[in-house]
Amino acid sequence: MIIDTRNILTKYENSTIEYKSLKKAIGKSADLKDLAKTCVCLANTQGGYLFIGIEDKDKLPPSEQKIDKEEMNDVIKKLRSLTDSVGLVNPELITHENSGEYFVIQIYPSMKTIAVTSDGKVYVRVGDECTAIKGEELTRLAHEKGAFQWELVVTKTHISQIEPQNIGKFINEIRTSDRVSDFIKTQIDTDILEYYKLIDEGYLTNLGILWLGNFKQRSKLNYPITVQYIVYDKDEKKIRKVDWNLNQFSPKELLLEIEKEAVELNYSFELPDGMFRKQIRHYAKDVVRELLVNAFVHKSFTISGDIFISLYKDRLEIKNPGGLPLGVTKDNILHQVQRRNPHLIDTFKALKLMESEGSGYDLIYEKLSLDGKLYPRIENDINFVKITIYSNIIDNDILQIIDYLSKHYQLNQKEIITLGAVVRNKKISGFELSKLLQLGDDRLRQWVDNLVDKNIIVTEGKTKGLMYMINPKILSSVEHDLKPSLKTMEEPHLRALIKEDLKLHPNSKISEIHKRMGDFDLNYLRRIIYKMYEESEIKREGEKKNMVYFLGK
Repeated sequence: MIIDTRNILTKYENSTIEYKSLKKAIGKSADLKDLAKTCVCLANTQGGYLFIGIEDKDKLPPSEQKIDKEEMNDVIKKLRSLTDSVGLVNPELITHENSGEYFVIQIYPSMKTIAVTSDGKVYVRVGDECTAIKGEELTRLAHEKGAFQWELVVTKTHISQIEPQNIGKFINEIRTSDRVSDFIKTQIDTDILEYYKLIDEGYLTNLGILWLGNFKQRSKLNYPITVQYIVYDKDEKKIRKVDWNLNQFSPKELLLEIEKEAVELNYSFELPDGMFRKQIRHYAKDVVRELLVNAFVHKSFTISGDIFISLYKDRLEIKNPGGLPLGVTKDNILHQVQRRNPHLIDTFKALKLMESEGSGYDLIYEKLSLDGKLYPRIENDINFVKITIYSNIIDNDILQIIDYLSKHYQLNQKEIITLGAVVRNKKISGFELSKLLQLGDDRLRQWVDNLVDKNIIVTEGKTKGLMYMINPKILSSVEHDLKPSLKTMEEPHLRALIKEDLKLHPNSKISEIHKRMGDFDLNYLRRIIYKMYEESEIKREGEKKNMVYFLGK
């Protein structure tokens, strides 16, 4: 609700109104941290209005006081950087009857998140005073919170100002999605837009501008989604950079544009899989998409900052502004669901751009388990979240075991994640497994018991000393199924395998060929390579330990 701020200066400060001298905001005596504290106070209670340029004694602006609009905007920008989950909207520069100028900032009540200063402090408004809270008071505040939702702030852009093709494209994608109910699909266009919170009584919300607006309209938003993609070489020197900061794309278009332009994310490598070769992507497409979408939908739109996608030789880092949503930590992210921008999430889900349930981290953990990769590393503070995933496989054996189990058993997502945790640790205690899977003892049994019943996992010890491991009989089956002995492989097949290897890896030592082929008989491999050289099937150069082999022209 917007009130007439010109007619309330005669009133005393109260729980929703705060007056501050211009000296607090601009000049040598400025104390923006104190103003940020006031903003947090108001946001954590009912919201309210911050009047800047009002002398507390007179409740009036000095008659000679003039304020540059750029200075006002700079103050607001700085206050946004000094706070989190604070909605600062509708700034207005006003000239009083006495000719003095002041400006007013409306502060929305924060909802489902706790407003904090950039140094992590929490304040609430008690009467006309700001009070710091912590401990049980903080817990109670979290429980009682109502919400500021940046997505739902109504803009001055009417639907008639939107390009019809943008509306038509969105509506068509909704009506053709199998995640949208038939009831919604049969509604008129404006009702569908209202259902997904893109318009409110004919005017676009911030969310509506994101999805339907043009670049000029998006640029007027406080902090739309902007992205930087940076590629580094092995020495971690920047070698390529792509920016998406012109606001020309909707969230879906931006996601697809990143996937198209970030070609390095599509790279893969080959692993020997018996007589065949298995392609493994450095970063699974589903994992990358889920991480990108998470960065989009959990971005804090009340603070400035780009989303950074940083690709290094061995890892991918995705960093977005704003800490984890309230109640979510790096130790419960696999199961805890908290929605910072719930309506943005709803549109992504409806358009089949993210998981339909949960945080998406269950899918990420599942895919990383299947690829024999490390689980993501999560770093977080009040201003950012950084997720790191790694390109390398932990161990080829781990990949082979997981591959074998997924082919020979009907496994659900929970079971795959659990097996991924057990396999990479060979033998793991119940306590360690609970911690890795972010589960309590009771819930751990729900994840493990079925695998024990299937005799895939066996246990050792009791109660607190209980250990979990893959059934040794299964490991034996894996060895037999995936690692045949070279002695049992027909010689023509082996020769073909060696030639294929040298085609991809010329100038290789026998030890290097052997390493790529797996755990085979080295002496037998050496004899076959010698025969191939003697019969001029392959060539070599160098002496003794430095001898390398390659294909002829």
